[in-house]
Amino acid sequence: MAQVSQKIRISVGLGACGIAAGAQKTLSALEEAIAARALDVDLSITGCMGMCYREPLVEVRAPGKPGVVYMEILPERVPRLLDEAVAKGQLIQEWVATGDDGGGSEQAFLARQKRIVLRNCGHINPEEIDEYLAAGGYQALRKVLSGMSREQVIEEVKRSGLRGRGGAGFPTGQKWEFCAKAPGTEKYIICNADEGDPGAFMDRSVLESDPHSVLEGMVIAGYAIGSNHGYIYCRAEYPIAIHRLNIAIAQAEKKGYLGERILGKDFSFHITIKEGAGAFVCGEETALMASIEGKRGMPRLRPPFPAISGLWKKPTNINNVETFANVPWIITNGGAAYAAMGTEKSKGTKVFALAGKVRRGGLVEVPMGMTLRQVVEEVGGGILGGRKLKGVQMGGPSGGCIPESLADTPIDYDSITKTGAIMGSGGMVVIDDSTCMVDVARFFLDFTQKESCGKCTFCRVGTRRMLEILQRITEGQGREGDIETLEALAKNIKRGSLCGLGQTAPNPVLTTIRYFRDEYEAHIKEKRCPAKACRKLITYRVIAEKCPGCGVCLKVCPVKAIRGDKKVPHVIDPAICTRCGLCMDKCKLKAIEII
Repeated sequence: MAQVSQKIRISVGLGACGIAAGAQKTLSALEEAIAARALDVDLSITGCMGMCYREPLVEVRAPGKPGVVYMEILPERVPRLLDEAVAKGQLIQEWVATGDDGGGSEQAFLARQKRIVLRNCGHINPEEIDEYLAAGGYQALRKVLSGMSREQVIEEVKRSGLRGRGGAGFPTGQKWEFCAKAPGTEKYIICNADEGDPGAFMDRSVLESDPHSVLEGMVIAGYAIGSNHGYIYCRAEYPIAIHRLNIAIAQAEKKGYLGERILGKDFSFHITIKEGAGAFVCGEETALMASIEGKRGMPRLRPPFPAISGLWKKPTNINNVETFANVPWIITNGGAAYAAMGTEKSKGTKVFALAGKVRRGGLVEVPMGMTLRQVVEEVGGGILGGRKLKGVQMGGPSGGCIPESLADTPIDYDSITKTGAIMGSGGMVVIDDSTCMVDVARFFLDFTQKESCGKCTFCRVGTRRMLEILQRITEGQGREGDIETLEALAKNIKRGSLCGLGQTAPNPVLTTIRYFRDEYEAHIKEKRCPAKACRKLITYRVIAEKCPGCGVCLKVCPVKAIRGDKKVPHVIDPAICTRCGLCMDKCKLKAIEII
């Protein structure tokens, strides 16, 4: 076990979100400044702390005290941070995100969360196994191998009510039981880390921040079903996650938590990382297995299901990152403790990538049963810029758009499904009233159409036809009957597609038609975009009484569509204007409007 340090610890959030915001430069600045001041401190890294909207984040923790998380610590803030917060132990109140006294400007972001999957994220160094052990890591595995039978492990998971967090929500314990009872001595565990939904980053963040929790969950699952080998299928676009997984696997093997005769017991388990090439369809389990086998990632007909005939035709259990990360907590605390959270049919918590037009976007984990509105307003802090909530896109390209009128829907599998959307793996994109819902449907269908493997005619051709119609509608060329054609195509694509990609691809279109039909009709009948977002259906105009003729808009227009003399209201020529919006963005007097 790691010894408790008697030094002040400074931790820099070095998840992908932090690095994108400049955290690597912050770390370098800290290294240089600490050396220059000869400070005797521990400088470390951690993963995503969840508050992605306030990166780079740096935690300062004095021995025996809770840490203080400081926000937006760019290199220029490092000297003051070290001189005041570290050397003198003084709070820099205006930089505090979350404080040791429960204060801080961002405390509300965490107040309604319940962190189980994210229990270690942002608190430990993901590249140091001793820190995972100090946080209680691998105690669940010790418990399992010290006296629990395979059947007891499965029963504990069943008792928890944990459902697969990859989207379908199938009971995890039941899935393990099917595979455990399948004939054959060679079986496989697969962790599906092929997270491909636009706006989703849950799995990536967990792998970057707490890889050992996933490894431990996989080893326990391997023991439960009688498997000795596991695969983590992770897309190559997640280099930090893969790097830290490789480190974690090597460390776990060295410590005896992976490999031959784990913890001296008669059980061995090995894990291999398979890097995917980024095909969205490989998130479907049969396509994923084909990819591991070295074949083109295309789905196959089921049955037989993977639990009977999966990887190399052997019984195979597939769960996603979040599902496996729950398992150690469940084994340590008991299935009943997990089942005490959530709703009757959806137990525990759910991790979401909260993104879009929300003030506090980031990685969140909330109890099942909390409403969408509570997540958006209480956790996310409401809509950016004081605009109105219009809807929430759940489940990515396979999901649907839930309107504001249904924002009080509780977050559980059954309630979300009733809206026409799906829980999915956890993407939650918040939409405000400046967003065109027809264009949202077009965006997601464009994604799924490009990601179709092409095996099924309905998916390959049908989604193309739907996309063409949506494209016409957003360009002002919609025709009477287009909505009905979209609905008919959607029905046939759902029926005629082999895998979940095609079966769910029409969902964003169907839900936007269902809840925002008036927007479709405005586009088609009136050649008007109510949200004033579709370029071909809007016109930029100078408000003469507000325009002082300063010339700023004229200078930034890339196509010279604006003309006018100095100190005289300018005019935009709609025939030349490309509707790029630069003029409106640069006009501080708000003298340009969209009509």
